[in-house]
Amino acid sequence: MQSTLERLRQRREERGDEGGFTLIELLIVIVILGILAAIVVFAVQNLTGQSSKSACASDFKSTETALEAYKAQVGSYPTALTALTATALDGSGATVGPWLKEVPPTTSGASSHYYFGYAGSTTGALTVYAHGTTVASSCSAIS
Repeated sequence: MQSTLERLRQRREERGDEGGFTLIELLIVIVILGILAAIVVFAVQNLTGQSSKSACASDFKSTETALEAYKAQVGSYPTALTALTATALDGSGATVGPWLKEVPPTTSGASSHYYFGYAGSTTGALTVYAHGTTVASSCSAIS
């Protein structure tokens, strides 16, 4: 291949045309750029799954903490997760809350890889769903 490039350069020099790149040189550069682009695309796709798992774990932990804070101040777990964004009355009649700024995803949506289920139980247990199937009480299986 190198001898082909040398022959092309010699022909170009003989003609006195030194103003540009040959077709082969341009094709080599395009192939190299294509390979680099493919490597970047595959590397970025892996990061998306990791970010979903991290977001789920963060939402899970903050919601779990808010549920426990609600129970400590009000005396029982809320009947729905939306109660964590409102205020409530504690045992002495004082206003307490809110415990969360916004509720994490509770229904399957196009933009979310996970969502939480909550039945308002006496245990305050959260269930994590990934792509419509139950994962349990952790975010480890989110992809």
